[in-house]
Amino acid sequence: MIKIYFSDFFNIDTSDLENYGAFNISLINDLPLFIDPFLLFGSKKEEYKSLHEKIVNYLVFIKEKSAKGSISEAQVKSWFLFPEVKQNWFGYSKVGNNGSGLGKKFGNSMSSSMHIVFDDLGKEQITQSSHLEKAGLFEIGVGKDNISDFTTNLIKSYLLDYTQEFALKFIDKSLTQKVHVDKVYFDYELERWMPKEYILPFIFGDYVILTPRDILTKDDNWINSNDLRGDFTRICSSIPNDQFRQEIFNYFRKQLPKPSKNKKNTQREITEAVQKTIREFPEIIKWFIKSKEENKEGAKNISRQKVEQTETIFIHQISNFVEKLLESTDFYSIPAKSSYEEALQRIEFLQQVIEKNDGYRLFYVEGNPIKREEDLQIIYRLTWFASDFDVNREVNNGRGPVDYAISKGANDKTLIEFKLASNSKLKQNLENQVKIYEEANNTKSSIKVILYFDASEYTKVQKILKELKLEKDKNIILINAERKASASNVK
Repeated sequence: MIKIYFSDFFNIDTSDLENYGAFNISLINDLPLFIDPFLLFGSKKEEYKSLHEKIVNYLVFIKEKSAKGSISEAQVKSWFLFPEVKQNWFGYSKVGNNGSGLGKKFGNSMSSSMHIVFDDLGKEQITQSSHLEKAGLFEIGVGKDNISDFTTNLIKSYLLDYTQEFALKFIDKSLTQKVHVDKVYFDYELERWMPKEYILPFIFGDYVILTPRDILTKDDNWINSNDLRGDFTRICSSIPNDQFRQEIFNYFRKQLPKPSKNKKNTQREITEAVQKTIREFPEIIKWFIKSKEENKEGAKNISRQKVEQTETIFIHQISNFVEKLLESTDFYSIPAKSSYEEALQRIEFLQQVIEKNDGYRLFYVEGNPIKREEDLQIIYRLTWFASDFDVNREVNNGRGPVDYAISKGANDKTLIEFKLASNSKLKQNLENQVKIYEEANNTKSSIKVILYFDASEYTKVQKILKELKLEKDKNIILINAERKASASNVK
C-alpha cells in the first residue's frame, strides 16, 4: 500500500483518529493549515480557554520585561525566537515540512513593539481579552505565519501531551520512541523555557505531533488584516463616540486623492487611505477585534468548513486517486534511465489518467476547480513521492524557486514547473523564468506542465505558446482537466 498519511505509516484506523479529534496529517508534505489562537479563545472547552490564557500570560511577561527597558539580545533569543514546530506537518513550508520558524527579525519586531501593540494588555476595556493576532494588524513585520508559529510553540506542551496519550493507546510500541523535546514549557521563576521527555510516534528520524482538528483553520486567522481593511467603514461606524468617529472619517477622506469627474478612487488608493487612518487611530483595531469576539460561532463554522475542504482535497480525493487510478497501474514502478525520462513518463501517465480515466475529478471541490497553484503543487507532490528519484519541491538556488527538481546524482537533474492556465503571469514564466531556473540549477532539462479547465483557458494558452513560438515544444505539456461526461472511477 502506498503510504501518505499518519494513519498509513502508523497502521491506525482512521476512525480512531476521527473519534480522538485529531487531523490525519500527511507525512510527505506540509498541508496548508495552522492553529488559529482565536479558536482557543472562542471555544467552550475549558482546556482550550486555559491555553488561550496561557498565551496571554506569556504576553504579559514579555511586555513587562520590554517595559523595563531594552531587552538584551540573549533575552530576545530566549523569549522570542523559536524554531518552527515542523513535527505537526502544517504550515507554509514548500519543501517537506521544514519552515523558517521565528527568527531574529520577528524577535526584534515583537520585543520593540510590545508597548504599542499590547498597550492595554490585561486592562482591556473595549475587548474581552488580549489576542496574539493583534501583532499581525500593525505594520511591524509580523505576519500570519509568525502568529501561527508563535501560537504552536506557546501551546506545544498541550500538543505533546495530546499526541503522547494517543500514541500510548493506539500505536504499536515499536513505532514510538522516548524523545527529549526542547522549549516545551516556560518556568516563570527561572524565566526560561524548559525541556521535557515524551513517548511519541517516531518516523524518518523524528517524532510526530498530532493536532486537534477543531483548532485548525486555513488561509487567514479569524482576526486578520484583510478583514480589518475590508470592514473599515462598518467597524468605524460601530464606534459609539460620535466625535471620535467623525475625526476618523474626516482624516480618512483627506487621505484619499481627489477623484476626477469621470473616475472614482481606485481600490489601491482606498486601501492606502485606510492603512494611513489605522496608523493614525490605532484604537480602530480594538473595535475591530471586539466585532470579531462577538462572532465566535462564525469563526468556528468558517474554520470547520476550511478544514473539511482541505481534507476533501488533500486526503479523501488524493487517497481515491492513488488507490483507484495509480496504485493498480505501473505508475509507481515506471522504469527510466534518466530523471528526464522518468519525469516525462509520469507526467504523460498523469495526463492519461486525468483526461481519459476521470482523474480530472481530483482537481474539483464542490464542482469548482482549484484556483491556487500551491494546492496543485501539493497534489502533485503527494501523488508523485513514491519515486526512487530525489523529488524536491520549490528548490531555490538563488534565482527564485522552481516547483520541482527531479534528480539522480549531481549530473542528472530535471526541473518541472506546474502551472494553472489561469495564471496571469503564465506568459512571463514561459518566456523567462524557466530559463533562469535552468541556469541556476545547472541543467538544460526542464518540463512545463499546464493544467486548464475549459476551452477559454486552452485558447489563452495556445495563443501564448504561438506568440512565444513554443507551440511545438515537446517539453510543454497541456493537461485537460475539463469536466467529462463519462462516469467516474473516483468518487
